[in-house]
Amino acid sequence: MGLTSHSTGTKAMDTELTVQKQHPDDRVIALAGNPNVGKSTIFNSLTGMKQHTGNWPGKTVANAQGRYTDHGQTFILVDLPGTYSLMAHSAEEEVARNFLCFGHPDAVVVVCDASCLERNLNLVLQTMEISSRVVVCINLIDEARRKGICTDPERLSERLGIPVVTTVGRDRRSLPALTEAVRKAAALPPAFTAPVLYPAPIEEAVSLLIPFLSQAGERQINPRWLALRLLEADDSLTEAIRSCPDSGFLETPALQDALCQARTMLAEYGIGPETFRDRITASLIRRAEELCAEAVHYRQDPCTFRDWKLDRLLTGRRIGYPAMILLLVFLLWLTITGANYPSQALSELLFGFQEILSRLFCLLRAPAWLHDLLISGVYRVVAWVVSVMLPPMAIFFPLFTLLEDVGYLPRLAYNLDRPFQCCHACGKQALCMAMGFGCNAAGVTGCRIIDSPRERLLAILTNSFVPCNGRFPTLIALIAIFFAGIGGGFCSTLLSAFFLTLAILLGIGMTFAVTWLLSVTWLRGVPSAFTLELPPYRKPQIGSVLVRSVFDRTLFVLGRAAAVAVPAGVLIWCMANIHTGGTNLLSLCASFLDPFARLMGLDGVILIAFLLGFPANEIVMPIIFMAYLTQGTLTEPGSLASMKHLLLSNGWTLHTALCTILFSLFHWPCSTTLLTVHKETKSLRWTAVAALLPTAAGMLLCMLYTGIRRLLFL
Repeated sequence: MGLTSHSTGTKAMDTELTVQKQHPDDRVIALAGNPNVGKSTIFNSLTGMKQHTGNWPGKTVANAQGRYTDHGQTFILVDLPGTYSLMAHSAEEEVARNFLCFGHPDAVVVVCDASCLERNLNLVLQTMEISSRVVVCINLIDEARRKGICTDPERLSERLGIPVVTTVGRDRRSLPALTEAVRKAAALPPAFTAPVLYPAPIEEAVSLLIPFLSQAGERQINPRWLALRLLEADDSLTEAIRSCPDSGFLETPALQDALCQARTMLAEYGIGPETFRDRITASLIRRAEELCAEAVHYRQDPCTFRDWKLDRLLTGRRIGYPAMILLLVFLLWLTITGANYPSQALSELLFGFQEILSRLFCLLRAPAWLHDLLISGVYRVVAWVVSVMLPPMAIFFPLFTLLEDVGYLPRLAYNLDRPFQCCHACGKQALCMAMGFGCNAAGVTGCRIIDSPRERLLAILTNSFVPCNGRFPTLIALIAIFFAGIGGGFCSTLLSAFFLTLAILLGIGMTFAVTWLLSVTWLRGVPSAFTLELPPYRKPQIGSVLVRSVFDRTLFVLGRAAAVAVPAGVLIWCMANIHTGGTNLLSLCASFLDPFARLMGLDGVILIAFLLGFPANEIVMPIIFMAYLTQGTLTEPGSLASMKHLLLSNGWTLHTALCTILFSLFHWPCSTTLLTVHKETKSLRWTAVAALLPTAAGMLLCMLYTGIRRLLFL
């Protein structure tokens, strides 16, 4: 069953998520927390498969909603973006804050990491300033105990005045206490609280504004919290409130006069706009320290091997980078080896089904041209894309998600942070780049984690410089034929993985070079600072990894690729079967492009194959074989030996193969990626730049190599 509640945007506020209830008695619960505290684990444990994911209206920030039942009561759980604060530094913080203010949740659960509770309490205190119906969930209590950290939830609950429960998110037996606390909190009437006392001048300024903010109280916004945000001059919140129909109270002369008087008084105490937020943050930190001093106790146990020595190996200067390269070789070897037989079996199944479809068309007495167009054109292209693309993705994406679940990907970002900083970019770009290995479209979408618009744009424009899953078939085939041998044994696949790793490292190097070039020209700026948390190494949840990788990534990307392969099949069939002067359009276009292609060490057939492979890179090699064999349908190349014989007989050399590999690495992104770039940037200009940058790099490299080779008479 799917989620019966869904999100709808409103004209009043595009960042608000309105949860449509099946029944008026359904309770809406917001789930908040820092990144890497196990929030998603608790969400998945409570809701199971009754989930729905999408984007917040008007935002490129993902949301997830789920449903669970407790004592006959239905609770709709809204998983807010992971955030360290509600002061709206980023889109994630803005979304979380606006839902707490305007989404009217019946209760808020703030998930905390028991091993670093003091830092997490900052978010708890800020949430309590917005909502009084807050439940603190101290998660990962088992990991904290292993580190010698003991937490007293009863004492913390007494000091905060709200329920505090401890959980182990992976163990469903620890969740009943949480659901009971949520059920009781959701039944309480709203009441505004002041969990933190700020310096006297700020408290005095707040007291001047509260009498004029009574309408905010009617909207279930804490007048005290709203007064703090007005004094802070939080423009994003003010804009959000003004988009609501009953926001006129902000414009009343009395409130504006009181606000001016409060700011003047603060200025007399030396508290200007620059220092106001610092004073607020300092008070929150001190309050968190006081609470933890009473509720958290530490045993002086030595650091464990997993938390210290393993990080010294994987993030050290001497071993960190070699470890990354060896891990990449291993992942690629697993992908290449594991995808061979499933891909062959799936190809036989899908192409075998073609005969059944042909018989069906014959029974229906469909015209021959319609049969050839839909079966020999559209179906064969889609079948090829699915059979070539699905097995590697079904292996690579779970492996990638496994690294994420174990906790290695943040270490990868840590290792690559310094190189990206040297390029005036953000270290988080390393994570987006790693996602691009599976699919550049997914990598572009992953750039949302970068807060700075300039650095996010840098990551989007350069994501296609690393080869995606769709380019692997071409790269692997050419590497196996011309460089690694066609034996197919362990040594051959290992050598293929090694050469493929070299190609990927070249792509990473080009990513650094182009990022630096853009950051000192069109997109100049200083790299921003960001908080990168290294979570503890955790045992992966295999079931969750498979579900997330298969449904959220593999099938999503495959569906989009198959959709764009349909018009590609029509175009390829038409060009291969429409003749003029005794030659089909495919051969004519290849002949026309041949002189220019020779400058890059290619031929016209190779170049036209890349052009027609724009919808999906997987069909580049089949188009090459189809053109060489002058057949009217997409061709199954057969064994590597037959592929090598065909290529050599059409003039291929080691030089041709190397130039084709270079151009496969660096050319225009596929249509799915460019559509995603346009969706993320909302700009045709930047979409065009994202297509031209890798294309220019590939053409220049191929021409440079070809020119040097000719000068040396090689």
